[in-house]
Amino acid sequence: MAANITDRKCLAAGQIAEIWHRWQAGELITRIAEALNRPYMTVHSQIQRRGGCVPYLRRRSTRVLSLSEREEISRGVSASLSVRQIASSLRRAPSTVSREIARHGGHSMYRATRADRGAWVNAQRPKPCKLVVNARLRTLVAGKLALQWSPEQIARNLAIRFAADNSMRVSHETIYRCLFIQARGALKQQLSGHLRSRRRMRHARKSCPAGQGQIIDAVSIRERPAEVADRAVPGHWEGDLLCSARSSQIATLVERHSRFVMLVKLAGKDTATVINALSSQMKRLPLELRRSLTWDRGLELAGHKRFSVATDMKVYFCDPRSPWQRGSNENTNGLLRQYLPRNADISGHSQAELNRIALRLNTRPRKTLGFRTPADKLRDTVAWTD
Repeated sequence: MAANITDRKCLAAGQIAEIWHRWQAGELITRIAEALNRPYMTVHSQIQRRGGCVPYLRRRSTRVLSLSEREEISRGVSASLSVRQIASSLRRAPSTVSREIARHGGHSMYRATRADRGAWVNAQRPKPCKLVVNARLRTLVAGKLALQWSPEQIARNLAIRFAADNSMRVSHETIYRCLFIQARGALKQQLSGHLRSRRRMRHARKSCPAGQGQIIDAVSIRERPAEVADRAVPGHWEGDLLCSARSSQIATLVERHSRFVMLVKLAGKDTATVINALSSQMKRLPLELRRSLTWDRGLELAGHKRFSVATDMKVYFCDPRSPWQRGSNENTNGLLRQYLPRNADISGHSQAELNRIALRLNTRPRKTLGFRTPADKLRDTVAWTD
Protein backbone atom coordinates (compact mmCIF):
# COMPACT_ATOMS: atom_id res chain seq x y z
CA MET A 1 0.00 0.00 0.00
CA ALA A 2 2.82 2.40 0.87
CA ALA A 3 4.40 1.74 -2.51
CA ASN A 4 1.16 2.70 -4.24
CA ILE A 5 0.95 5.98 -2.31
CA THR A 6 4.54 6.84 -3.26
CA ASP A 7 3.79 5.99 -6.88
CA ARG A 8 0.79 8.32 -6.88
CA LYS A 9 2.79 11.27 -5.57
CA CYS A 10 5.96 10.91 -7.63
CA LEU A 11 6.23 12.23 -11.15
CA ALA A 12 9.26 11.90 -13.37
CA ALA A 13 10.74 15.04 -14.91
CA GLY A 14 9.54 13.93 -18.34
CA GLN A 15 5.99 13.46 -17.06
CA ILE A 16 5.97 16.91 -15.46
CA ALA A 17 7.16 18.44 -18.72
CA GLU A 18 4.43 16.54 -20.60
CA ILE A 19 1.76 17.80 -18.17
CA TRP A 20 2.70 21.42 -18.75
CA HIS A 21 3.01 20.92 -22.50
CA ARG A 22 -0.52 19.50 -22.69
CA TRP A 23 -1.92 22.09 -20.26
CA GLN A 24 -0.45 24.91 -22.33
CA ALA A 25 -2.07 23.38 -25.43
CA GLY A 26 -5.47 23.65 -23.72
CA GLU A 27 -6.10 20.03 -22.71
CA LEU A 28 -8.33 19.29 -19.72
CA ILE A 29 -6.78 17.82 -16.59
CA THR A 30 -8.88 14.67 -17.04
CA ARG A 31 -7.44 14.08 -20.51
CA ILE A 32 -3.89 14.75 -19.31
CA ALA A 33 -4.28 12.27 -16.47
CA GLU A 34 -5.61 9.61 -18.85
CA ALA A 35 -2.79 10.19 -21.35
CA LEU A 36 -0.11 9.80 -18.66
CA ASN A 37 -1.98 7.03 -16.82
CA ARG A 38 -1.74 8.99 -13.59
CA PRO A 39 -4.45 9.80 -10.98
CA TYR A 40 -6.46 12.96 -11.61
CA MET A 41 -5.44 14.55 -8.29
CA THR A 42 -1.74 13.98 -8.99
CA VAL A 43 -1.97 16.01 -12.17
CA HIS A 44 -4.33 18.57 -10.62
CA SER A 45 -2.00 19.16 -7.67
CA GLN A 46 0.96 19.68 -9.99
CA ILE A 47 -0.91 22.35 -11.94
CA GLN A 48 -2.66 23.95 -8.95
CA ARG A 49 0.61 24.54 -7.08
CA ARG A 50 1.60 27.01 -9.79
CA GLY A 51 -1.87 28.40 -10.38
CA GLY A 52 -1.85 27.04 -13.92
CA CYS A 53 1.19 29.17 -14.83
CA VAL A 54 3.65 27.20 -16.95
CA PRO A 55 7.07 27.21 -15.25
CA TYR A 56 9.96 28.81 -17.02
CA LEU A 57 12.10 26.27 -18.87
CA ARG A 58 15.66 26.32 -17.59
CA ARG A 59 18.35 25.94 -20.22
CA ARG A 60 22.01 25.15 -19.73
CA SER A 61 24.31 27.89 -20.96
CA THR A 62 26.77 26.91 -23.70
CA ARG A 63 29.51 28.65 -21.71
CA VAL A 64 29.44 26.26 -18.75
CA LEU A 65 30.94 22.79 -18.61
CA SER A 66 28.79 20.02 -20.05
CA LEU A 67 28.37 16.51 -18.63
CA SER A 68 30.64 15.07 -21.33
CA GLU A 69 33.38 17.57 -20.42
CA ARG A 70 33.04 16.67 -16.75
CA GLU A 71 33.43 13.02 -17.67
CA GLU A 72 36.69 13.92 -19.47
CA ILE A 73 37.82 15.75 -16.35
CA SER A 74 36.96 12.72 -14.20
CA ARG A 75 38.97 10.41 -16.48
CA GLY A 76 41.88 12.82 -16.45
CA VAL A 77 41.85 12.97 -12.66
CA SER A 78 41.77 9.15 -12.48
CA ALA A 79 44.74 9.00 -14.89
CA SER A 80 46.66 11.49 -12.67
CA LEU A 81 46.89 14.06 -15.48
CA SER A 82 47.71 17.63 -14.53
CA VAL A 83 45.08 20.36 -14.59
CA ARG A 84 46.80 21.99 -17.58
CA GLN A 85 46.80 18.72 -19.53
CA ILE A 86 43.08 18.21 -18.88
CA ALA A 87 42.31 21.82 -19.76
CA SER A 88 44.32 21.59 -22.99
CA SER A 89 42.37 18.51 -24.15
CA LEU A 90 39.07 20.30 -23.45
CA ARG A 91 40.26 23.63 -24.87
CA ARG A 92 39.28 25.27 -21.59
CA ALA A 93 41.22 27.62 -19.32
CA PRO A 94 43.24 25.79 -16.62
CA SER A 95 41.54 27.95 -13.98
CA THR A 96 38.11 26.65 -15.13
CA VAL A 97 39.17 23.03 -14.64
CA SER A 98 40.93 23.79 -11.36
CA ARG A 99 37.87 25.49 -9.85
CA GLU A 100 35.61 22.71 -11.12
CA ILE A 101 37.63 20.02 -9.35
CA ALA A 102 37.99 22.02 -6.12
CA ARG A 103 34.27 22.90 -6.07
CA HIS A 104 33.17 19.27 -6.24
CA GLY A 105 35.30 17.36 -3.74
CA GLY A 106 38.86 17.69 -5.03
CA HIS A 107 40.96 15.12 -6.89
CA SER A 108 40.09 12.30 -4.53
CA MET A 109 36.29 12.76 -4.55
CA TYR A 110 35.50 14.22 -7.99
CA ARG A 111 32.71 12.37 -9.89
CA ALA A 112 31.30 13.70 -13.18
CA THR A 113 27.60 12.89 -12.63
CA ARG A 114 27.50 14.25 -9.07
CA ALA A 115 29.40 17.37 -10.13
CA ASP A 116 27.04 18.01 -13.03
CA ARG A 117 23.96 17.61 -10.82
CA GLY A 118 25.44 19.89 -8.15
CA ALA A 119 26.34 22.56 -10.69
CA TRP A 120 22.78 22.55 -12.05
CA VAL A 121 21.33 23.06 -8.57
CA ASN A 122 23.85 25.71 -7.56
CA ALA A 123 23.26 27.69 -10.76
CA GLN A 124 19.77 28.69 -9.60
CA ARG A 125 19.60 32.34 -8.62
CA PRO A 126 16.01 32.99 -7.50
CA LYS A 127 15.26 36.71 -7.42
CA PRO A 128 12.85 38.09 -4.82
CA CYS A 129 9.55 39.13 -6.41
CA LYS A 130 9.26 42.89 -6.88
CA LEU A 131 5.79 42.95 -5.33
CA VAL A 132 7.13 41.21 -2.22
CA VAL A 133 9.97 43.62 -1.50
CA ASN A 134 8.21 46.86 -2.52
CA ALA A 135 5.26 47.48 -0.16
CA ARG A 136 4.20 50.73 -1.85
CA LEU A 137 4.06 49.10 -5.28
CA ARG A 138 2.18 46.12 -3.84
CA THR A 139 -0.42 48.40 -2.23
CA LEU A 140 -0.96 50.32 -5.49
CA VAL A 141 -1.40 47.12 -7.51
CA ALA A 142 -3.81 45.60 -4.97
CA GLY A 143 -5.88 48.80 -4.94
CA LYS A 144 -6.25 48.86 -8.72
CA LEU A 145 -7.13 45.16 -8.82
CA ALA A 146 -9.91 45.86 -6.31
CA LEU A 147 -11.26 48.45 -8.79
CA GLN A 148 -11.45 45.72 -11.48
CA TRP A 149 -8.45 47.01 -13.45
CA SER A 150 -6.75 44.28 -15.47
CA PRO A 151 -3.07 43.51 -14.75
CA GLU A 152 -2.11 44.93 -18.16
CA GLN A 153 -3.99 48.17 -17.48
CA ILE A 154 -2.24 48.45 -14.11
CA ALA A 155 1.20 47.81 -15.57
CA ARG A 156 0.79 50.38 -18.36
CA ASN A 157 -0.69 52.96 -15.98
CA LEU A 158 2.28 52.56 -13.61
CA ALA A 159 4.69 52.96 -16.53
CA ILE A 160 3.04 56.30 -17.38
CA ARG A 161 2.73 57.57 -13.79
CA PHE A 162 6.25 56.55 -12.75
CA ALA A 163 8.12 56.94 -16.01
CA ALA A 164 11.31 57.97 -14.19
CA ASP A 165 11.09 55.45 -11.32
CA ASN A 166 11.77 51.84 -12.31
CA SER A 167 11.11 50.65 -8.75
CA MET A 168 7.42 51.54 -9.18
CA ARG A 169 6.93 49.62 -12.40
CA VAL A 170 5.97 45.96 -12.79
CA SER A 171 4.94 43.79 -15.73
CA HIS A 172 1.42 42.43 -16.07
CA GLU A 173 2.88 38.92 -16.22
CA THR A 174 4.36 39.39 -12.74
CA ILE A 175 0.98 40.51 -11.42
CA TYR A 176 -0.75 37.46 -12.90
CA ARG A 177 1.86 35.09 -11.46
CA CYS A 178 1.63 36.67 -8.01
CA LEU A 179 -2.15 36.19 -8.09
CA PHE A 180 -2.07 32.60 -9.28
CA ILE A 181 1.10 31.35 -7.56
CA GLN A 182 0.33 31.95 -3.90
CA ALA A 183 3.72 30.60 -2.82
CA ARG A 184 5.17 33.96 -3.84
CA GLY A 185 3.29 35.58 -0.96
CA ALA A 186 2.81 38.93 -2.72
CA LEU A 187 -0.93 39.34 -3.43
CA LYS A 188 -3.90 37.81 -1.63
CA GLN A 189 -5.71 35.15 -3.62
CA GLN A 190 -9.03 36.92 -3.02
CA LEU A 191 -7.90 39.63 -5.43
CA SER A 192 -8.12 37.16 -8.30
CA GLY A 193 -11.90 37.39 -7.83
CA HIS A 194 -11.71 40.91 -9.28
CA LEU A 195 -10.27 39.63 -12.56
CA ARG A 196 -12.61 39.52 -15.50
CA SER A 197 -12.52 35.71 -15.64
CA ARG A 198 -12.55 35.21 -11.82
CA ARG A 199 -10.34 32.16 -12.33
CA ARG A 200 -7.98 30.84 -9.67
CA MET A 201 -5.75 29.15 -12.23
CA ARG A 202 -4.43 30.21 -15.61
CA HIS A 203 -5.91 28.44 -18.62
CA ALA A 204 -4.93 28.27 -22.26
CA ARG A 205 -6.96 30.45 -24.60
CA LYS A 206 -9.84 28.71 -26.33
CA SER A 207 -12.17 29.82 -29.07
CA CYS A 208 -15.72 30.65 -28.11
CA PRO A 209 -18.72 29.38 -30.08
CA ALA A 210 -20.40 31.96 -32.26
CA GLY A 211 -23.92 33.11 -31.53
CA GLN A 212 -26.75 33.31 -34.01
CA GLY A 213 -29.80 35.41 -34.81
CA GLN A 214 -32.18 36.30 -37.61
CA ILE A 215 -34.36 39.27 -38.48
CA ILE A 216 -36.55 40.17 -41.41
CA ASP A 217 -35.84 43.22 -43.63
CA ALA A 218 -32.43 43.73 -42.07
CA VAL A 219 -30.02 46.15 -43.73
CA SER A 220 -26.74 44.24 -43.97
CA ILE A 221 -23.60 45.38 -42.21
CA ARG A 222 -21.94 45.18 -45.61
CA GLU A 223 -23.84 48.31 -46.63
CA ARG A 224 -22.33 50.44 -43.88
CA PRO A 225 -20.25 53.39 -45.12
CA ALA A 226 -16.47 53.22 -44.82
CA GLU A 227 -16.40 55.82 -42.04
CA VAL A 228 -18.05 53.28 -39.74
CA ALA A 229 -15.48 50.58 -40.38
CA ASP A 230 -12.40 52.78 -39.86
CA ARG A 231 -13.77 54.34 -36.63
CA ALA A 232 -12.64 57.76 -37.78
CA VAL A 233 -15.94 59.51 -37.02
CA PRO A 234 -17.74 59.32 -33.65
CA GLY A 235 -21.42 58.54 -33.36
CA HIS A 236 -21.53 54.98 -34.72
CA TRP A 237 -22.70 52.48 -32.11
CA GLU A 238 -22.80 48.71 -31.60
CA GLY A 239 -25.52 47.15 -29.46
CA ASP A 240 -26.79 43.88 -28.05
CA LEU A 241 -28.75 42.37 -25.16
CA LEU A 242 -26.79 41.12 -22.17
CA CYS A 243 -28.83 38.24 -20.74
CA SER A 244 -28.52 36.64 -17.32
CA ALA A 245 -30.46 34.36 -14.98
CA ARG A 246 -34.26 34.28 -14.62
CA SER A 247 -34.71 35.74 -18.14
CA SER A 248 -33.26 39.09 -17.06
CA GLN A 249 -31.49 41.33 -19.54
CA ILE A 250 -30.22 44.84 -20.25
CA ALA A 251 -29.21 46.57 -23.48
CA THR A 252 -25.54 47.41 -23.98
CA LEU A 253 -24.37 50.14 -26.36
CA VAL A 254 -20.75 50.87 -27.31
CA GLU A 255 -19.56 53.83 -29.36
CA ARG A 256 -17.04 52.49 -31.91
CA HIS A 257 -14.68 55.49 -32.00
CA SER A 258 -14.18 55.93 -28.23
CA ARG A 259 -15.50 52.58 -26.85
CA PHE A 260 -17.80 54.65 -24.60
CA VAL A 261 -20.42 52.43 -22.95
CA MET A 262 -24.09 53.00 -22.14
CA LEU A 263 -26.32 50.51 -20.33
CA VAL A 264 -30.10 50.55 -20.67
CA LYS A 265 -32.51 48.91 -18.22
CA LEU A 266 -35.18 46.77 -19.89
CA ALA A 267 -38.48 45.51 -18.48
CA GLY A 268 -38.55 42.79 -21.17
CA LYS A 269 -36.97 41.83 -24.47
CA ASP A 270 -39.96 42.15 -26.76
CA THR A 271 -39.55 44.49 -29.71
CA ALA A 272 -41.73 47.31 -28.36
CA THR A 273 -39.96 47.43 -24.99
CA VAL A 274 -36.46 47.35 -26.46
CA ILE A 275 -37.18 49.93 -29.18
CA ASN A 276 -38.77 52.34 -26.70
CA ALA A 277 -35.91 52.04 -24.21
CA LEU A 278 -33.18 52.42 -26.86
CA SER A 279 -34.93 55.37 -28.51
CA SER A 280 -35.30 57.17 -25.19
CA GLN A 281 -31.61 56.65 -24.36
CA MET A 282 -30.31 57.66 -27.78
CA LYS A 283 -32.42 60.83 -27.97
CA ARG A 284 -30.43 62.13 -25.00
CA LEU A 285 -27.32 62.28 -27.18
CA PRO A 286 -26.32 65.24 -29.36
CA LEU A 287 -26.94 64.80 -33.10
CA GLU A 288 -23.23 64.33 -33.88
CA LEU A 289 -23.28 61.18 -31.72
CA ARG A 290 -26.35 59.71 -33.45
CA ARG A 291 -25.19 58.34 -36.79
CA SER A 292 -25.77 54.57 -36.87
CA LEU A 293 -26.40 51.46 -34.79
CA THR A 294 -25.10 47.97 -35.60
CA TRP A 295 -27.01 45.11 -33.97
CA ASP A 296 -26.95 41.34 -33.90
CA ARG A 297 -29.73 39.47 -35.72
CA GLY A 298 -31.98 39.35 -32.67
CA LEU A 299 -35.72 39.75 -33.15
CA GLU A 300 -35.82 42.27 -30.32
CA LEU A 301 -34.90 44.90 -32.94
CA ALA A 302 -37.48 43.83 -35.50
CA GLY A 303 -38.96 47.34 -35.16
CA HIS A 304 -35.73 48.97 -36.28
CA LYS A 305 -37.56 51.29 -38.69
CA ARG A 306 -39.46 52.87 -35.82
CA PHE A 307 -36.16 53.30 -33.97
CA SER A 308 -34.62 55.03 -37.01
CA VAL A 309 -37.54 57.45 -37.28
CA ALA A 310 -37.36 58.32 -33.56
CA THR A 311 -33.59 58.82 -33.42
CA ASP A 312 -32.59 59.66 -37.00
CA MET A 313 -30.09 56.78 -36.85
CA LYS A 314 -29.53 54.11 -39.49
CA VAL A 315 -29.57 50.50 -38.28
CA TYR A 316 -27.35 47.76 -39.70
CA PHE A 317 -27.41 44.05 -38.84
CA CYS A 318 -24.56 41.56 -38.67
CA ASP A 319 -24.40 38.49 -40.87
CA PRO A 320 -25.97 35.34 -39.38
CA ARG A 321 -23.75 33.66 -36.76
CA SER A 322 -21.19 36.47 -36.96
CA PRO A 323 -21.20 38.35 -33.63
CA TRP A 324 -17.51 39.11 -34.14
CA GLN A 325 -18.64 41.80 -36.59
CA ARG A 326 -19.64 43.75 -33.47
CA GLY A 327 -16.27 43.20 -31.84
CA SER A 328 -16.32 46.25 -29.57
CA ASN A 329 -19.71 45.29 -28.16
CA GLU A 330 -18.78 41.65 -27.68
CA ASN A 331 -15.63 42.63 -25.81
CA THR A 332 -17.57 45.07 -23.63
CA ASN A 333 -20.15 42.42 -22.76
CA GLY A 334 -17.29 40.26 -21.55
CA LEU A 335 -16.01 43.09 -19.34
CA LEU A 336 -19.50 43.63 -17.95
CA ARG A 337 -19.62 40.07 -16.62
CA GLN A 338 -17.37 41.27 -13.79
CA TYR A 339 -20.30 43.36 -12.55
CA LEU A 340 -23.28 41.47 -13.96
CA PRO A 341 -22.53 37.71 -13.69
CA ARG A 342 -24.26 35.31 -16.04
CA ASN A 343 -25.83 33.34 -13.19
CA ALA A 344 -27.24 36.43 -11.38
CA ASP A 345 -30.66 38.05 -11.77
CA ILE A 346 -29.90 41.55 -13.09
CA SER A 347 -33.50 42.72 -13.31
CA GLY A 348 -33.19 44.29 -9.84
CA HIS A 349 -30.56 46.80 -10.96
CA SER A 350 -31.92 50.32 -11.31
CA GLN A 351 -30.90 52.60 -14.17
CA ALA A 352 -28.82 54.61 -11.69
CA GLU A 353 -26.89 51.46 -10.72
CA LEU A 354 -26.34 50.60 -14.37
CA ASN A 355 -25.05 54.14 -14.95
CA ARG A 356 -22.51 53.66 -12.16
CA ILE A 357 -21.30 50.41 -13.72
CA ALA A 358 -20.97 52.14 -17.09
CA LEU A 359 -18.99 54.93 -15.41
CA ARG A 360 -16.57 52.32 -14.04
CA LEU A 361 -15.90 51.01 -17.53
CA ASN A 362 -15.72 54.45 -19.11
CA THR A 363 -13.04 55.57 -16.64
CA ARG A 364 -10.88 52.45 -16.99
CA PRO A 365 -7.90 52.69 -19.40
CA ARG A 366 -8.20 50.56 -22.53
CA LYS A 367 -5.33 48.98 -24.41
CA THR A 368 -6.94 49.66 -27.78
CA LEU A 369 -7.03 53.40 -26.92
CA GLY A 370 -3.37 53.55 -25.98
CA PHE A 371 -4.42 53.09 -22.34
CA ARG A 372 -6.54 56.21 -22.31
CA THR A 373 -10.10 56.00 -21.00
CA PRO A 374 -13.23 55.98 -23.20
CA ALA A 375 -14.49 59.05 -21.35
CA ASP A 376 -11.32 60.99 -22.18
CA LYS A 377 -11.45 59.87 -25.80
CA LEU A 378 -15.05 60.95 -26.22
CA ARG A 379 -14.48 64.23 -24.40
CA ASP A 380 -11.65 65.11 -26.79
CA THR A 381 -13.83 64.37 -29.79
CA VAL A 382 -17.17 65.99 -29.15
CA ALA A 383 -18.82 68.24 -26.57
CA TRP A 384 -21.23 66.30 -24.36
CA THR A 385 -24.72 67.68 -23.73
CA ASP A 386 -27.61 66.31 -21.69
